[in-house]
Amino acid sequence: MASTLPFTRGRMKENESLAPMTWFRVGGPAEFLLRPADVEDLCDFLRLLPLEMPVTVIGAASNLIIRDGGINGVVVKLARGFSEIEVEADGLVVGAAALDVTVSEHAAAAGLAGVEFLSGIPGTIGGAVAMNAGAYGGEIADVLDWADVVTRSGEVRRLSVQELGLSYRHSSLPTDAVVVRVRLRAQQGDVSLIAARIAEIRSKRGASQPVRARTGGSTFANPEGQKAWELVDAAGCRGLTLGNARVSDLHCNFLLNLGGATAAELEGLGEEVRRRVQQKSGVSLRWEIKRIGVPL
Repeated sequence: MASTLPFTRGRMKENESLAPMTWFRVGGPAEFLLRPADVEDLCDFLRLLPLEMPVTVIGAASNLIIRDGGINGVVVKLARGFSEIEVEADGLVVGAAALDVTVSEHAAAAGLAGVEFLSGIPGTIGGAVAMNAGAYGGEIADVLDWADVVTRSGEVRRLSVQELGLSYRHSSLPTDAVVVRVRLRAQQGDVSLIAARIAEIRSKRGASQPVRARTGGSTFANPEGQKAWELVDAAGCRGLTLGNARVSDLHCNFLLNLGGATAAELEGLGEEVRRRVQQKSGVSLRWEIKRIGVPL
């Protein structure tokens, strides 16, 4: 099958383990894992890839459960060649593989304010756009001008923030489109104040979230006017376990891999939390963590 795939100047591996690339450290292999060399390489590859071959994009996999059976088709992981950060007078043009925290640091060094909230979001800019990530009073929709995406047909399209249809933890990206570059707005600010705000966000995050554990981002989206963690706590799920998966005692909207957990245990624990919350409060929690791949 590998011999039928288009040529790439990047790196292609078959049956490649994905678990080490995820924050949860779980999940099966990619049938094929592609790290394209640059935008042109990605365009050429997708244009020639048979349409029946599935394509899945992953970033830092900080908010992702990859199921134990792995992912069929081609998994695209952007790396070098997609992480440039260009600072402008009133914003930044950023490659999709750049880490959110790195973007906030570049902005701070240039005296650009408005994107400090990115320092509290694990993951990459591409992933942040795909889910309209937000934290600490800001979200991507507040600062995004446009995003360049590569379509499944191998074309580059520039989509405005309006065309992306960003809403709470959601975007309307075209099916199978790969975000490759974005522009974020910012404004000139006081370097010391920007640095202080980033330090404050990091301190709050470290004190309230299990940042050193095998975990993901927030498991469930906040329902309108409510906090997911409060609903989980009220349903008695703080510290709930299933196999080697556990609901965090520190912040009960986080799931933990205690060591040796399977993706099925993490997902099953999340579903049990949803069931108990529904039973207790009548609220149906929506997964914020994306779950992809094939169960075993």
